[in-house]
Amino acid sequence: MDWTKLLQLLSGFLNLTLGNAVMMIVGGILIYLAIARKYEPALLLPIGLGAVLVNIPATGMTEEGGLFTVLYDMGVANELFPLLIFIGIGAMTDFGPLLGNPITVLLGAAAQFGIFGTLLAATLMGFDIKEAASIGIIGSADGPTSIYVSSKLAPQLLGPIAVAAYSYMSLVPIIQPPIMKLMTTREERLIRMPYTSRPVSKLTRILFPIVTTLICGLLVPMATPLIGMLMFGNLMRECGVVDRLSKGAQNELVNIVTILLGITIGSTMMAESFLNLRTILIVAMGLLAFSLDTAAGLLLGKILCVISGRRINPLIGASGISAFPMSARVVQRVGHEEDFTNFLLMHAMGSNTAGQIASVMAGGVLLALLAGS
Repeated sequence: MDWTKLLQLLSGFLNLTLGNAVMMIVGGILIYLAIARKYEPALLLPIGLGAVLVNIPATGMTEEGGLFTVLYDMGVANELFPLLIFIGIGAMTDFGPLLGNPITVLLGAAAQFGIFGTLLAATLMGFDIKEAASIGIIGSADGPTSIYVSSKLAPQLLGPIAVAAYSYMSLVPIIQPPIMKLMTTREERLIRMPYTSRPVSKLTRILFPIVTTLICGLLVPMATPLIGMLMFGNLMRECGVVDRLSKGAQNELVNIVTILLGITIGSTMMAESFLNLRTILIVAMGLLAFSLDTAAGLLLGKILCVISGRRINPLIGASGISAFPMSARVVQRVGHEEDFTNFLLMHAMGSNTAGQIASVMAGGVLLALLAGS
């Protein structure tokens, strides 16, 4: 018997460590949450499978020229995958509610407070400034932005940051309602807002992505790749002359890139780099970031409620985070629980889409301040 060949056949079992086994279980939990609980399944399923595959020893997939190394270098190290996904997100996003009620821009901006509050907390806990900024960007509630920023500032933390970002995005229906009910009174939650908003012309819809790209790009140049791809997708949607491209961006492009991005992020979840106290802290601070975002949006919502003479329901401030469209749906659900005839969805969608733009701008600010340092 050729013992060398036998050892090669059994190398997976012989080199399997307890850490590998634990990470395979973690990957299995992510797969379970995706299938059984339907928590962000489009991302958690490939991330979970990637985590299982990368912890199988002696596969060669993480070596030079291996599958995971090629995918990482091709789409994450150069930020290609997040940018391509932003084209699809832009093509799927209707900015009509935001344009019809521009004041929701303020709510989207306020709900980014969690990014900077968590950044401060992370520095106090011993992370360096770039790592702290990468952890704080989890509060953008925007997976592609979190990946884009952390891959530039702290690529060694990409795995736990991406998993925390997408996991908490899927848990928005659980995280946000208790904070919303704690920070608002029943009388505030019962405030009705007219369901119809001012009409938005086609010309306005076409000009919006162009003007937004120019203004945001000139104000924060480092945000231009993200905001440019987001608005490019939206321009394809609104111009009405490239429907085939718009639908391709919404479907085929997003689907293919999501698969590749998810499994590549999962491949960063190797036991030796993932099983440590820092990972636990990152996941915990991700929850802090989401909570601070929600609280800040609600606080500004309450202020606007007073200023407007109680014409603005403060609940819509909670959807200022960029968890689109889950957060807007949560606002509608919480409002419905108090009064089933109260419809807040359109207004919540306005602040939700504003949050998308604000999260990209916040990411650009962090990159401008820290990328060259």
